Formats: sequence, structure tokens, C-alpha cells
Amino acid sequence: MYITNKLKLQFAFLLLIVSFVSYGQSSLFKVTLDAGHGDHDFGAVYSGRVEKNINLAIVLKVGRLLEQNPKIDVIYTRKTDVFIDLIERANIANRADANIFVSIHCNANKNTAADGTETYVMGMSKVASNLDAAKKENSVITLEKDYKQKYEGFDPNSPETMIGMTLMQEEYLDNSISLASKIEDGFAALGKKIRHGGVKQAPFMVLHKAYMPRVLIETGFISNPDEGSDLNSDEGQDEIARAIANAIVSYKNEYFGNGNEDNDAERPSQKIIETPIKDTSSPTKPNLEVSSTKKSTNNQDTSGIIYKVQLSASIKKVELIPSNFNGLKDISMMSENKYYKYMYGQTPNYNEAKKRLEEAKSRGYSSAYLIAFKNGTKISVQDALSNN
Repeated sequence: MYITNKLKLQFAFLLLIVSFVSYGQSSLFKVTLDAGHGDHDFGAVYSGRVEKNINLAIVLKVGRLLEQNPKIDVIYTRKTDVFIDLIERANIANRADANIFVSIHCNANKNTAADGTETYVMGMSKVASNLDAAKKENSVITLEKDYKQKYEGFDPNSPETMIGMTLMQEEYLDNSISLASKIEDGFAALGKKIRHGGVKQAPFMVLHKAYMPRVLIETGFISNPDEGSDLNSDEGQDEIARAIANAIVSYKNEYFGNGNEDNDAERPSQKIIETPIKDTSSPTKPNLEVSSTKKSTNNQDTSGIIYKVQLSASIKKVELIPSNFNGLKDISMMSENKYYKYMYGQTPNYNEAKKRLEEAKSRGYSSAYLIAFKNGTKISVQDALSNN
């Protein structure tokens, strides 16, 4: 009888340990790191500099830095020189239920003077240079077995065909932009050139199928002799890795807490819902529940376009007073996807909006960014600019 009770107690103790370990694991912030290209897919090659090797070296360095944080779990799509299908790279992140997906690449151009970093988020951009970047990275699928069947309806030489495949209800765009901005800010702090604004949108297949906030980083131009040599060096890779790792930790702390206290900021977890395009469809309007604390006298023009600065998102309602927003006035809020999103200012003038964005960043909102509305419906800033 005594032995039986003792065994029961031991079993209960083991269950307690397992439950504790499981809870600890579930509280980890999961980061999937993707080193672009691999094996027979060399990526760009210039003067002995091989993109697949540089990508992997940087990813492993980023991973080692992140693994020093006990609250972060790192998942790799590859840790050696192997070839992984684009969809499988995304699926690795999906199966791990990762919180973010970060794909690392090098840029290249026939013009060897081209330089600078770029960080892309998933988007249906019609900008020629962005589509060209997507075309280059998406062309990898032609190296995959049965790619025509696997990617039916998609032409890697024409990224625009992705627009005709699905209309993505991008639940993660805000967070992707925030992460991308932190990465580009980190590169800028190193003194590296940020190419044409840094954060861009493009239809990358590897991002298309990842169901979480995700970015694709072009760490610099391997084709540029100086920048390429830096990318190919241990010192240069260390700098880039630190900037990326610091940005990821900053993103984690802002949206998921630093592990010392609960954090109520937005935690995206639901998968993207993809639906066929219908020409008669119209964008869903967010619920603009709370009006601004200060009415703008110049909030719309005849085009119906207004710009605002998004400051943060939370599951909690916060009173719209300056003391809650580092002294900023003219704060408004909307509820969207069960979260409250807080915005600063509103103006039909894009240049004026950029000034307000800089003001918000100077007040401590380093990951703030511009959003746009047309007649009350949220649209992309790019679409807003094309309407002006």
C-alpha cells in the first residue's frame, strides 16, 4: 500500500514537471530564421562571393545571438547547405507556430554601384523595382520538382500573377511593417545606407505562405565590390546579425513583453484567411469607435484621402488623453480584429503626415508608421498616394 501511494506521488510529481515544462515552452517567443537559397541554388555570385553561403552565415549568427535569450526559441529552415522549397520554408514556420518569420538574402544588380539595405513585407506592389526583386527571388521555384503543378497559376517571371491567385486579408501587415522598420533602423544605426526608404512591399512567394508577421531582408548588394566584401566578411556579418537580432528582441519586447511582466500589446496568432478575388468586392471598413481628442480642421480633401500615424495596438482601451500618449494630442482610436489601434493626427497632406510621423518617433514611438483611409475605409499608403 505504501509503495503504491509512493508511486502515485512520484507520478503526480512527474505530471507537474511535464505541465510546468509545457507551460514554459508555450510562453516562448518563436522565431523562424530562413537562409535564402542553398545547395544547387547558389543565389547571386560575384567575384567569388556566393549568396547562399553569406545568407547562411548571417542566419546562424543571428540565431546564436537570439538563443542567448531563454525566452526565445529559434527555428531554422536550414542550418547547412541544403535546398528547401519555398513553400516548405513557410511550412516549417507554420508547423512551429512561429511568432515571426525572417528570411535573409543578399541583393544584386548589374549596376555594381548599387548599394544599400531593403526589408520587404508581403504586399501586392505594382512598383517595377519591387516586382523585379520579387521576380528574382521567386525564380527559385523553377529549381523545384513539379513546380508547375505545385504553384499552379503562378508565373515566377510575372509576380503580378499572385495578385490574380488570391486576395490576402493581411492580418499581419501592421506587425510586419513594425518589424521591418526596426530592422532598417538597426541598419541605419550601423551607418549602412538604407535604399530608397528601406521598408517595401512585394509579392514574395516565401512570404505569401507564412502565416505570421514576416519579412524578407536584403542585407546589401553582393554585386557591389565594397558592400559585397563587407557582406562576405566575419566582421560585416557580425554587425548585420547584431542589428537583426536586436530588432527582433525589440519587436518581441514591444508586442510580447520582456518576460518580466504581462504585456497587453497586440499578439497576432491567427492564420491568414485567403479568399478568391471578386471584382465586386470592397474593402472592409474598420470600426472607428472613438473620435479624436482634438478635431482636425483639415482632415479631408476632395479625394477623401487622409493619413494618420499609427502609434500602437492593444487589447485594452486607453483613455485618449495626452498623458497616456507621451504628450501627443489629436489621438484617435479604432477597433479592428479585437484590438484597439491608436493613431495620432489626421491630414490629407502626405508631407504633413510624414512630419507628424517624425514627431511621434521623437516622442518614443520608434515603430510608428503611416496608415491611410479613403472615405473612412483603410487603404494602403501606396494606393492613397496614387489617388492624389
